[in-house]
Order: sequence, then C-alpha cells, then structure tokens
Amino acid sequence: MSKDPHLLILGGTAEARRLAAALDGRPDLRVTTSLAGRVTRPAELPGEVRVGGFGGVPGLAAWLREHGVTAVVDATHPFAGTISEHAAAAARQCGVPLAALRRPGWEPVPGDRWHPVASLAEAAAPLPELGPRVFLTTGRLGLAAFAHLTGLHFLVRSVEPPDPPLPPSTVVLLDRGPYTVEGETALLREHRIDVVVTKDSGGAATAAKLRAARELSLPVVVVRRPPGPEGVVTMPDVATVLEWLQAV
Repeated sequence: MSKDPHLLILGGTAEARRLAAALDGRPDLRVTTSLAGRVTRPAELPGEVRVGGFGGVPGLAAWLREHGVTAVVDATHPFAGTISEHAAAAARQCGVPLAALRRPGWEPVPGDRWHPVASLAEAAAPLPELGPRVFLTTGRLGLAAFAHLTGLHFLVRSVEPPDPPLPPSTVVLLDRGPYTVEGETALLREHRIDVVVTKDSGGAATAAKLRAARELSLPVVVVRRPPGPEGVVTMPDVATVLEWLQAV
C-alpha cells in the first residue's frame, strides 16, 4: 500500500470484525470501520470506529478525500445493496481501490427442499401453499412484504425489534447467532414450524437452520442475493483481502 495508508472498512458483519482484528496494531496502517448504526449494541471492534451514514455518494466521496483513504473494503451484509453501490461509485470518483469481502452463499445439498426467490415479496407468495406456521429469519427490515398474510402464523427472529408493519399473527424472538443444529431443530419443533424463510446470507453462524429444516424435511424459501456493483472485485475471506491489501 502507499505511504500513510488509511483503510476504510464498511462493516457490520463478522467478516468485517475479523478483518479489523487481523489488522489491529499495525503501525504502518490506519484502519477505520464504519457502521450504519442500525444495531443499538454492536459487537466491540478494534481500531477506529465511525457510526452513521455518509450522505450518499457525494458524502462518501468527500469523506474518502477528507480522511485520506487509500483503500476501501466493502464488508457489509450481502443484502446491503445501497451502500455497496455508493461505495463503488465513490471509490471510482476518488480513484481509490475497492474490494468486496463476501462470505460465499449457501448451496443446496441432497435432501433440501429449497424454493429460491428474488425478493421478500416473492418469498411471501408461496407461503399459503407451503404451510400455516412460518419461521421468518430475514432480519428486521422489509417484513411489510408479509403483513398481508392474515391466515398464517409467523415466528420472526431478529437481533433488533423488527420494523412494522408485521403480520397480525406474529411472535418475535430477539436473538443473535451463532446457532446450533440441535437448538434450531428444537425451536422448529417447539413452534410446529411448517416452512422456513431466509435470505442467502451465507456463513456458518446462521446455517444450522438449513440443516435442521433438511432433517425435518421442511421447505425453505431462500431469497437469492442481489448482484453486486459491476466491476468490483469480490473476495471470499479475510486472508484473500490481506493479500490484496499488500498489492494496492
């Protein structure tokens, strides 16, 4: 990296925390992790931390210039499409190298009963045919897509209280992974779940529900990831990003 390098990590994921930890204490590198501020009690992070939005592409580009950022790693959630698009545009404007750190998505295996869809709205459509009791694990945002399903019962799990509107018959479970197959299996049985709805977040922390659903022969509606910004290099793990940083 160049003289007096400053790395901006767009964070909010376990991968972002691991990257910040791997770079912590390096005297030749300043690291700032930016969080959107949607979680009230985020996990502790090493290095400098800023919280809040940038004000779109112009604000982010101005921040990159003002703070002398020499590289950006977009380690946001795979479904945080807006900030990823803004980061790509701002980095291009400023001539700053950018890479996306994305955990690989999940892949179905024999025994899975997956129903891939492109959006939360599409995820809602098949539920009346798949069963009356739904385990909804798509996060706290966007649940209005399911609010019209008055004949179904939902168990909604999220880290923070979900944003309304919600389906009229909803139980909210506030919890944070990682989860175990045993725990997920017990949860599905306790609530007599008929179908699971999830986003393809990837990673091991929340993958146990997929195995539990497979073992119970439950259908899973999987919201596919949106495509990332065009031209952005995507890396699957922290080790690959560390190699990339040595070359930029």
